[in-house]
Amino acid sequence: MLVLVGAHAVAALAAPGLVRVLGRRAFTVLALVPAAAFVWILAQLPAVLAGATPTQEIPWIPALGIDIAMRLDALSATFSLLVTGIGALVLLYCTRYFVEGARGLGRFAGVLTAFAGAMLALVWSDDVFVLYVCWELTTVFSFLLVGHDSHKRASRAAAVQALVVTAAGGLTMLVGLVVLSTAAGTTRLSALVTYFMGAAATPAAVTAGVVCVLVGAITKSALVPFHFWLPSAMAAPTPVSAYLHAAAMVKAGVYLVLRLAPGLADIEPWRPLIATLAIITMLLGGVQALRQHDLKLVLAYGTVSQLGFMLLLAGAGTRDGALAALGLVVGHALFKACLFLVVGVIDRRAGTRDLRELSGLGRRAPVLATAGILAASSMAGLPPLLGFVTKEASFEAFLHEAYGSAAVPLLALVVLGSVLTVGYSTRFVWGAFWRKPGVDAVTWQAPGPLFVASPVVLGVGGLVAGLGVASLAPLLEGYADTLPATYPVLLELAVIPSVGVALGLSVLAVALGFVVGLPAVSARLTARHPLAGVRAEIAWRGVIHALENTSLRVTVMTQRGSLSWVLTTVFAVLVLGPGLALLLSADLGTVRVDRLADSPFQVLAAVIGAACAIVATRVRRRLGAVLVVGGLGYAIALIFALAGAPDVALTQALVETATLVVVVLVLRTLPRDIADRHTPRQRVRRLLVAVPVGLLMTGLGAVALAARQAPPVSAAYPAQAYDFGAGANVVNVTLVDIRAWDTMGELSVIVAAATGVASLVFLHRRSGAPPRSEPQPVVTPSTGAGGWLRAARRGDGDRVLLLEVITRLVFPTMMVVSLYFLFAGHNAPGGGFAGGLVAGLALVVRYVAGGRYELGEAVPVEAGVLLGLGLLLAGGTGVGALLLGGEVLQTAVLEGDVPVLGDVKFVTSLIFDVGVYLIVIGLVLDILRSLGAELDRRRSVATGEMSTRQEVPS
Repeated sequence: MLVLVGAHAVAALAAPGLVRVLGRRAFTVLALVPAAAFVWILAQLPAVLAGATPTQEIPWIPALGIDIAMRLDALSATFSLLVTGIGALVLLYCTRYFVEGARGLGRFAGVLTAFAGAMLALVWSDDVFVLYVCWELTTVFSFLLVGHDSHKRASRAAAVQALVVTAAGGLTMLVGLVVLSTAAGTTRLSALVTYFMGAAATPAAVTAGVVCVLVGAITKSALVPFHFWLPSAMAAPTPVSAYLHAAAMVKAGVYLVLRLAPGLADIEPWRPLIATLAIITMLLGGVQALRQHDLKLVLAYGTVSQLGFMLLLAGAGTRDGALAALGLVVGHALFKACLFLVVGVIDRRAGTRDLRELSGLGRRAPVLATAGILAASSMAGLPPLLGFVTKEASFEAFLHEAYGSAAVPLLALVVLGSVLTVGYSTRFVWGAFWRKPGVDAVTWQAPGPLFVASPVVLGVGGLVAGLGVASLAPLLEGYADTLPATYPVLLELAVIPSVGVALGLSVLAVALGFVVGLPAVSARLTARHPLAGVRAEIAWRGVIHALENTSLRVTVMTQRGSLSWVLTTVFAVLVLGPGLALLLSADLGTVRVDRLADSPFQVLAAVIGAACAIVATRVRRRLGAVLVVGGLGYAIALIFALAGAPDVALTQALVETATLVVVVLVLRTLPRDIADRHTPRQRVRRLLVAVPVGLLMTGLGAVALAARQAPPVSAAYPAQAYDFGAGANVVNVTLVDIRAWDTMGELSVIVAAATGVASLVFLHRRSGAPPRSEPQPVVTPSTGAGGWLRAARRGDGDRVLLLEVITRLVFPTMMVVSLYFLFAGHNAPGGGFAGGLVAGLALVVRYVAGGRYELGEAVPVEAGVLLGLGLLLAGGTGVGALLLGGEVLQTAVLEGDVPVLGDVKFVTSLIFDVGVYLIVIGLVLDILRSLGAELDRRRSVATGEMSTRQEVPS
């Protein structure tokens, strides 16, 4: 199972390349992946029907008992057959739906394939957290697919709306899953359901958890009041609508309810909440479908209506309700995916989806019309299609007391919903294929066989499944039998119904539905809509606008453009929040300070630091203030060094130096003097903020040290560093092995920071090579032709010869030192971070001596290349550890005899450190290019200086 999910991921990554090579024919190759999964699932069905549950698991977070666990039973097999089978057909359909060379086709192919893999993993997941990850992956991929036509405002708005609604529901669901898994004492989905099946009492926390889980299902399956996102998502390409919004993603909510119903259906308010929202959704969606003129929107609102119907049956928590619900899921996936694909063919070949403009397509496209009419007939519940079988079963489920005493009133409403379903099914067939008097026939280009193949297979599939429902029933009953039966006579799926109340209700629904679907009748029935002004989408937009306005007001109040005001606000909240909590809750009497310092030199360093801080408040020049504050940083580095932490001291000193460089680069654009002269009252106010913050931070440190009751985990690190990470430098081993995940997160932050800094300076797209030059030879008495640096910025009168000479000598030495820190850091002070900072400072020296062109000569590559390569190396180390049989980011030791060198011991964490090294260099280079080179270029343009060098924007 994991191999099949991984195959989807590999295919998704390869899709852009395949599209570049094969064009739209690449979809045929990609369709082989879900097709192979479909065949594998079919091969497992005999074992599943016999009661076996194939499983597979890989430890993920052993400390929390979380595994990547997959499980195949009757329910997951049913859904995964739909996901893979319809997924393969939709991918084949894409080979003719899209034109050759369409914009973003490679990305679309990759995302659609990735979505298929995520959805497959979702229905196979047997761990609540893996389920949640896959759930949100489908949300993200859905966002990308709905917003495929990003140049269209409607597509962007629909994608954002779907993302916000479903992601918010997913986060709420996560809270519920955490609560339920904590109560059950397991993260296994199957074990969780079993636990609650036998639970006698229901704590309030469990009730809240159930509601949270249902919120996730309701938002994903577009129930009221969150139904509006699904019709809006019809801005997506039609293959997306057919797959995500008919057969796959929106079914995730139904799947979750079916999966949890055996254990949670008896917990209040499961049934009342689902029944109320499902019935409203069913009726509202049906009425709205009758009002639409766009064929795609008719199907979209019909999907909303039928999702309500499915969730109503799934939430009953009874054997017959589950059987009818699962049958309806299969039938709906077949006929609704077929209908969306039919609409896609009509849209592409006729150029319109407006049913008022279409006329006579039934005769001009008989094969397409046959598939569409078969699917619409199944949607209306006409025999002998699968839709008829499942509708009969649905009526019987309510007659079998699916909701106890509420079954009869709910059945009456369900019949009304079925009338609406027949009505909009009739409206669809009439609008798409019937000849309309007075309407001119549109231009029609006959589609090829491959274009209509997928809808024909799905349309005929509904007929075959209806006639052969006896072969399908064992799979559906395999799940349904896990729920309690509420009626002595068990419901059976049959294409030939027994004469009774259910059949009579079906005949009534069909007869009334045909009447409702007539154009004149539906127009009169939907002409007046008393709730037209009360729309969930309008309410949603109102909430979003209110949040935006509130955030704007808060921002205006707190962000006044004054840095001192912002810092005062932040520090005041810090003092009033954690500060008061510390005073009220902490037992300050237990705080003891055994010693103030380890040596007199630390006291001296502290005094120097305090003096620098005081002087910084009195300095009137910006550069002087920066240098004094830098002195405080170096004093802190000295304290670390005297405390026996050379790695921390080295990093602190290097970071302080790099920070000074960055700040100085910015200061070049600011006035030399600090213009503001603060009054004594302003100084007093700032003092009243600064002193409490300092005391608070001191107090927090002292309380934190005094509050420790157990030995720190890090106490064992020095003794185990070499055995665990094959290194004697415990700091480096911690960063690249013990806490490598933390370092990965920090690296991602660094890359994001570099991107943000550059984006603030480069207002336009950055592309091309770094600025390089071929300067004209400059003859000077001391250096002859060429100079000490190849691309010195200044002319004869402005060049600083001594600085160039020093740079020529120092730069190679600094690079060698940086490499020494990189390679020696695993056993001695240093590491990739320190080495990268030294290399970055070497680039600073080159820039200061020779300007932006000299920087381009020093590093003739884009900073983004270094950042991306470093992140790739760091992440690749984690994958490599898996290939070597370890855990992600675990260090592996490779040792052996190498000719000439002898015995060589290599640790894979060095590759991780190389990634850190490259990322730090890339960060410094990006800052130098943006705050240094780009500002130099702008100053040159502003002053009208004409450069003799041809410059390419970096």
